[in-house]
Amino acid sequence: MRSKRPAKRATALGSAGVLVTATLIAGAVAAPSATADERHGHPHGQSREQRGAAVAAERAARAGIDWTDCPADWGLAKPIQCGRVSVPLDYAHPNGRQIKLAVDRVGSTGTPQERQGALVYNPGGPGGSGMRFPVRVTGKNPIWANVAKAYDFVGFDPRGVGHSAPISCMDPQEFAKASKADPVPDTEADKRAQRKLAAEYAQGCAERTGTDVLRQMTTPNTARDLDVVRAALGEKKLNYLGVSYGTYLGAVYGTLFPGHVRRMVVDSVVDPARDNIWYQANLKQDVAFEARWKDWEDWVAENDAAFHLGTTRAEVQSQWLKLRAAAKRSPLGGVVGPAELISFFQSAPYYDSAWVPIATVFGKYVAGDTQALVDAAAPDPSDTAGNASAENGNAVYTAVECTDARWPTSWRRWDRDNSRLHRDNPFMTWANAWMNLPCATWPVRQQTPVDVKTGRGLPAVLIVQSTNDAATPYEGAVALHRRFAGSRLVTEKGAGSHGVTGLLNPCVNGRVDAYLLTGRTDAADVTCAPHATPRP
Repeated sequence: MRSKRPAKRATALGSAGVLVTATLIAGAVAAPSATADERHGHPHGQSREQRGAAVAAERAARAGIDWTDCPADWGLAKPIQCGRVSVPLDYAHPNGRQIKLAVDRVGSTGTPQERQGALVYNPGGPGGSGMRFPVRVTGKNPIWANVAKAYDFVGFDPRGVGHSAPISCMDPQEFAKASKADPVPDTEADKRAQRKLAAEYAQGCAERTGTDVLRQMTTPNTARDLDVVRAALGEKKLNYLGVSYGTYLGAVYGTLFPGHVRRMVVDSVVDPARDNIWYQANLKQDVAFEARWKDWEDWVAENDAAFHLGTTRAEVQSQWLKLRAAAKRSPLGGVVGPAELISFFQSAPYYDSAWVPIATVFGKYVAGDTQALVDAAAPDPSDTAGNASAENGNAVYTAVECTDARWPTSWRRWDRDNSRLHRDNPFMTWANAWMNLPCATWPVRQQTPVDVKTGRGLPAVLIVQSTNDAATPYEGAVALHRRFAGSRLVTEKGAGSHGVTGLLNPCVNGRVDAYLLTGRTDAADVTCAPHATPRP
């Protein structure tokens, strides 16, 4: 369910397819809510993990964070500072093995009187790094200028990601190799080959990362890590911005630590229902991707004067199918087949910012310039750092989603569900299936998702969502709104770009600012007009 695919690769296609002083410590440490634990099957007290989280948070509050200039190869220039926060690998054993999380920050830009604390960010995934968040301030992003006056912008690499004890499931150069098999199977033999790759990938996760680590790669543990980061920052309560999977992380945090939340904005929302996490979520995503793909094709057709790909959706789709068939017969440039095409083109249903670039390259191909498409869609074997990052992101995505919840183990069910969906939703269905299929043979015990609901002390949460989002369908925002009492929903109607808070839309931006700066929300849910449609 991630914001799922690093550039140049169908990351949804995954493996098979494709500091504080003593006076601040008391304020930084708050005991986890007993009500949260009661809701999770511990009616007579906290779970071992929640007790362990309290121990780790208290320790982090004492230690603080030793902020220094960031390592040169992290690409985070001054005045951004970096540090580390130690967390237990297993919260049931808080004094056992520790791992170090990378964190960074840039200070608030306003006066001392304006400062309200730290705003911590997660961009999604699972497997995404939040370390670029402070660049919104140093890069003078105008959307965040008002909030930056009041908050330090804090990012972090979640456990297993990037600079935080990174995990791996296969050799990164093998992971990036192209071209891969067409995700859409023609024969039973094609399906058997993909099943074999998925099982090998799951085994690779166990061999390269270790089952002791895989068992702890869960959203609840990442939520506990987030609380330890809060304490290490010297914050009594958390201010949080989560996008995509980051909304599910926020929902779990708000359930486990309701009294620790000060402000929470969740943007492009995963439906947190237990029976949706994660198998059903991915099936629903396939349907939403198809709808948003059609939105993009309609826009391309409306702008035929710029792209020359057809004046109707059907004509644009015909050009896509011709391209796909040509790449299947003979990979473009020897490296761009259907899997690589999906990896490239799927950014269009994800992000409006990709509409013009992808249509431009597509138009060049139809006009005879194959190399432009090869350059855009082919992996780069020489980019070893980028390939390692992509492989790591996919490994974390797989580890978290596979360990968070039970998945079907019956191939018959996978085959039935995806064959049925593919008939009407062919763009992403099989690619997404193969990415997630390692979960069918996952080597560690799969857990029961947290029952997300309102606990004592949870303040109003601001939920932001577009109606046509492909990666996180609109129903997810409505579902979380029902579960978090007192929450307020801001809907961007008729839009579908994933991640609404980063787009210029005064109706949305003003409400996010007002909430983060004052805690106030509208008296009722709000519907906003869409942001501006891209122009060729």
